[in-house]
Amino acid sequence: RSFARSLLRFLGFIFWGTAAAQAFGGVLVILMLKNYRYLFQDSYLSLPGWLALAAALILLPTGVLAVSISVKCSRNQQGTLMYLLLLLLCLEMSSATLACSYCAKTASQLESVMGYLVHQHNWTCSQDPGNSAVDMIQRKLQCCGVHNYTDWLKTSSSSWHHPACVPESCCKEKHSHCSGHLGHVEQLSEEGCLKKLEGQLCFAMLYIFWFCTVLIILELLAGVSNGILMRHQPFHELRIL
Repeated sequence: RSFARSLLRFLGFIFWGTAAAQAFGGVLVILMLKNYRYLFQDSYLSLPGWLALAAALILLPTGVLAVSISVKCSRNQQGTLMYLLLLLLCLEMSSATLACSYCAKTASQLESVMGYLVHQHNWTCSQDPGNSAVDMIQRKLQCCGVHNYTDWLKTSSSSWHHPACVPESCCKEKHSHCSGHLGHVEQLSEEGCLKKLEGQLCFAMLYIFWFCTVLIILELLAGVSNGILMRHQPFHELRIL
């Protein structure tokens, strides 16, 4: 029983600390999908992030209850803690499962959308939404094309308008006078955008997956500890029944 009290107190403090890390993972996923919303048109992809944020908020009162119960047992507090732990388990398991499945699912979707945007690039209209999305991604990630800069040579209009050029967003930041001409390949970003986008997406999703998995184990330990304490405190007020 004393070990259960000590463990519950320790887990209570852990829950406080992990709430911030859990919220960070949720915000990371939400902001990343918002920044690249032109590529991720399915709004449900941000669901693991929102579930992680909800779990982070519930972790705070859960930690308070765990520390309070370890000091002074209260039947109402113990029951409330069990309900909160059950709710957290549902949120964490849902978030982890969705994050893992979305990481694998969106890889093919990314390649398809990026390939379409590059292939249909409008060289004559710089204000085209597709052009703006591609330029933003290439500048932000310092990448060029889907797999590399040669993807721009296969576009539907490159041979007519710019037979030996890529968009200026492919230029490296340190080359301020770069015009995207293929005669100066050393001034262009070498890596493709698909690999970098997949890396960012999978990092955010796997961060949530593994963090939720660890929290599930800790929450199960907290539930077992709370259950041990509840066994040693019978329902005195219900003995008449």
